[in-house]
Amino acid sequence: MNNVYVYCELEGTTVADVSLELLTKGRKLANQLGCQLEAVAAGTGLNGVEKQIIPYGVDKVHLFDAPGLFPYTSLPHSSILINLFKEEKPQICLMGATVIGRDLGPRVSSALTSGLTADCTSLEIGSHEDKKAGKTFENLLYQIRPAFGGNIVATIINPEHRPQMATVREGVMKKEILDENYKGEVVNHNVAQYVPQTDYVINVIDRHVEKAQHNLKGAPIVVAGGYGVGSKENFNLLFDLAKELHAEVGASRAAVDAGFCDHDRQIGQTGLTVRPKLYIACGISGQIQHIAGMQDAGIIISINNDENAPINTIADYVINGSVEEVLPKMIKYYKQNTK
Repeated sequence: MNNVYVYCELEGTTVADVSLELLTKGRKLANQLGCQLEAVAAGTGLNGVEKQIIPYGVDKVHLFDAPGLFPYTSLPHSSILINLFKEEKPQICLMGATVIGRDLGPRVSSALTSGLTADCTSLEIGSHEDKKAGKTFENLLYQIRPAFGGNIVATIINPEHRPQMATVREGVMKKEILDENYKGEVVNHNVAQYVPQTDYVINVIDRHVEKAQHNLKGAPIVVAGGYGVGSKENFNLLFDLAKELHAEVGASRAAVDAGFCDHDRQIGQTGLTVRPKLYIACGISGQIQHIAGMQDAGIIISINNDENAPINTIADYVINGSVEEVLPKMIKYYKQNTK
């Protein structure tokens, strides 16, 4: 009762990285609240899947293993969480802001009349004083995310309804195993008690998952371009530099919207979150939405002809100049010095 729950998304029998990241964060929140961390995993053939989950500091794993639970469909998974949460009454539920999480989260929060904050960039525990009602609420989940187009950072709270629900995109939280030998309890639930047979009305006949064309998330060096790059042709300079550095190419939302780069390379609040050792920002102004996706990079180099660009305030090194002027020189230098 009143514990922290994480919904673990599965691809077959493999737990998604975003879920493991949320288990790491969930453990820290549970420690602050003095409660347990519990996880929910639903799928088919899940024997031993708890070994991927418990080392992150999970005290209890709720397993729902039955034919029809993989691939994911909305109704059975919604019924599992709704009926489990009615029994267990968690105070917090976290899930990934993925295709699945964006479908599942609103269904569960609506059925339980609780709130849901999407695409959080930070989660904290704190108090809130409602002066109008003369109440003080302790140990609330601060659900923090950019709002109003990224012009402000909003802290959203849910004082009176439970569970407090939030989704977080992959890469925003750090994934860290707490203890390989952590002792946690495994509860194998009778799925039929939670999911009515009518929920299996949809049968997935065929399923195609497109693999990513790049490894932006795991790249040690990222060369990213913004609207200031100027054109799709100029973006080729970024790919040329990335080739020399064995790096990956990313882009801001403005560059993607302008057609300079593919959407799957977008970095920021509505794209990917990356943590490379080196981040080279080319023609990126540095709006809060973009910074949310790369601010934890080891070293940030900004190439910009605007000396007052916001990204320059967080950059370790600033090169004043246009992309057309600076990048060919960098490419030439690396070609000469890497032979």
